[in-house]
Amino acid sequence: MAGVGETEEPEEFRQALAGWRAAVLRPEIVLEEMARPRGLAPYSAAFAAEVALGEDEDELAGGRIVLLHDPAGHEAWEGTFRVVTMTRAELEPELAMDPLLPEVGWTWLTESLYAVGATYRVPSGTVSRSTSQGFGGLSGQIARTEIEVRASWTPADDELLPHLLAWTELLCTCAGLPPVTAGEGVVAIPRRPSRPGS
Repeated sequence: MAGVGETEEPEEFRQALAGWRAAVLRPEIVLEEMARPRGLAPYSAAFAAEVALGEDEDELAGGRIVLLHDPAGHEAWEGTFRVVTMTRAELEPELAMDPLLPEVGWTWLTESLYAVGATYRVPSGTVSRSTSQGFGGLSGQIARTEIEVRASWTPADDELLPHLLAWTELLCTCAGLPPVTAGEGVVAIPRRPSRPGS
């Protein structure tokens, strides 16, 4: 399938996409290809993923990852590829009150990249936390607290598969699962409690 405004995808983009499609991931990860975003780059691909321990289990974490490619290079990226991700997970309320949570969330990302050998440059992103409390007809609903990590970076070499693997490892870390390949300083968060009736 051709990219936006193009008739044929460059070989390096086709190879990268083929590698992502064939990736062997942790069994807790369900990865699906999405419609390609338009207008962000001449070529793009997008995937959504979720972390669950079984078919009947609640989703522990989820998000999406986008691979952008501009053969001519992009000044802001300082390269021809850019990885853009969004990761979200429900947390225990006590953990969300930790003033260091944003720094910890960003460390989970960088440690995931380091653990799989994904080299990168020009990283940017945000780490947010939010708490929702039900009122009125929803007053019996348990308060929910979520972390959301939005990030982008430029791969520093032609090895693009490790960047997908790093992101899926970040998903598992946010879900409270122990890392398969633990880097120094990686701390798994507590599993969120089950909801009533689950």
